[in-house]
Formats: sequence, structure tokens, C-alpha cells
Amino acid sequence: MYKYLLQSVEGINRFGITALLLFFGIFCLVLFRVFFTKKSLWEEKGRIPLEE
Repeated sequence: MYKYLLQSVEGINRFGITALLLFFGIFCLVLFRVFFTKKSLWEEKGRIPLEE
């Protein structure tokens, strides 16, 4: 039933491609931030719970 409903929507394929590209882009940005942020910043943020 849902298969036929979604097939009747014009351009439904673009939603899947857009969602995949959006996910991949955000994933790459997060990886970039994790690998290229200074280690001292992560250590500073890791000590926050211990200070309170």
C-alpha cells in the first residue's frame, strides 16, 4: 500500500538523495571537527564534570 502511495508522489527520489547527502555532509563535518581540534581543548572539556 505504501509503496504505491509513495510512487505517486512526483520527485520522491530526490528526498532520499537529499537526505543521504545531508547525512554524509554532517558526518564529514563532525569527523573533521573531532580530528582537527586540539587535544588540549578536549582535555579541558573532559575536566568540567570533575570541577563542579
